[in-house]
Amino acid sequence: MPQIYKIYMNQSALILTHFDKKSEYDAQIIDNQKFDLKSLFDRITENNLAQTFVLRSDSPRSSMRKIKRSVRYIKAAGGLVRNLNGDYLFIKRLGKWDLPKGKVEAQERMKEAAVREVEEECGLEVSHLGSKIGATYHVYSIHGEVVLKKTNWYAMEVAGCPPLVPQQEEDITEAIWLPAIELALIRENTYPLIRDLISELDA
Repeated sequence: MPQIYKIYMNQSALILTHFDKKSEYDAQIIDNQKFDLKSLFDRITENNLAQTFVLRSDSPRSSMRKIKRSVRYIKAAGGLVRNLNGDYLFIKRLGKWDLPKGKVEAQERMKEAAVREVEEECGLEVSHLGSKIGATYHVYSIHGEVVLKKTNWYAMEVAGCPPLVPQQEEDITEAIWLPAIELALIRENTYPLIRDLISELDA
């Protein structure tokens, strides 16, 4: 199975994929030999680009390892939580809809971090931790330093339909339960990686 990595950068994305004669993506092809993640991120940020870029490589895994070594690399974990009614949990952080997540602490397993962050950010108790539903990569800047964050996402369930308490110190202003048929509200004002993550939920 071909190796494919997708790295989100603001409204743009970088696809790492095997070399082929013709790209299946409507995107700008990047020279693998001269590629620098920081330079691409700066270009995207400065020009406010919303574009897909493709980095073709005989070994996308090796290229991904090289990218990780070139910038600060952070691991995080979060959850897609469902209640007894089948509604999904979303939070609003910094004006956009998001899913609860956070950094993995030292000596902490990804699954443990995912549950902890969901419970802390929304004031509830996770009753069941399901399987991993995906992993996303996201590039952003902290005080001028380019950071690559990998987030593992897990399916979770809670007993009943508990009230939600948004963690305001984490800039969370709202937390809601939403049925799948109303996810258009989320898709209209969220990040591309969240939009992709929930793309297979019933619309």
